[in-house]
Amino acid sequence: MEQGGLHIALAAERLGSVFGVPITNSLVTAWTVMIVLIVMAFFVGRNPQLVPGKVQSAFEALIDGVLGFMENILGTRAEAIRYFPLIATLFIFIAASNLFDFMPFVGSIVVHRGGETIPLFRAANTDLNMTLALAIVSVIAIEVIGIMAVGFFKYVGKFFNFHSPLSFTVGIIEFISEMSRFISFSFRLFGNIFAGEVLLAVAGYFIPYFLPIPLMAFETFVGIIQGAVFAMLTLFFIKLAVAEPHH
Repeated sequence: MEQGGLHIALAAERLGSVFGVPITNSLVTAWTVMIVLIVMAFFVGRNPQLVPGKVQSAFEALIDGVLGFMENILGTRAEAIRYFPLIATLFIFIAASNLFDFMPFVGSIVVHRGGETIPLFRAANTDLNMTLALAIVSVIAIEVIGIMAVGFFKYVGKFFNFHSPLSFTVGIIEFISEMSRFISFSFRLFGNIFAGEVLLAVAGYFIPYFLPIPLMAFETFVGIIQGAVFAMLTLFFIKLAVAEPHH
């Protein structure tokens, strides 16, 4: 679907390849978002002061608030500090990627390839490959953290328990639930963001001047919330993973 500068397709469009690796417009967006975040992190954190200014104070208050929330979930400040980089990175990257979709050049800058007009940038999380990659990172991190916290055999024993037929059945159900996180993580994020993009395209087609404005404000809110939901689910699953197994 294409309306004005807004282009929507279910699959990410391929721009080219590097050493046989396909380069899609959603991947270009993800790289751009990462570069912007790295540059911002460099300038924000390059010269911290003992007496912080307004910007540093705002970031310190935000980080302290997040750490306080994580401490309430995980139980200790040390655990919160240990897993803060993972949780914060997931939220910042997902939220920034979702907000990037509202930049004026997204969809308006195009390249011509094989007789097709392809937008150079595409919202990263409207590509199922991107959300699945984030889900893989999150789920593998949860499993590794669980194994490191309670030990390999204890952790595996949560899912493969041979104490009784009932314990074995419950363990298999838990294992299936654990693996289903790949689907729930990826499709939840993909579905919400892709649906929002389609909704904006339809609204822009029928009422191009007034309706898209409140919808864009709503989708901005949704984009931030989806980043928070993804990060918080990862946090809650980490809490479950580090808990000692009970038979």
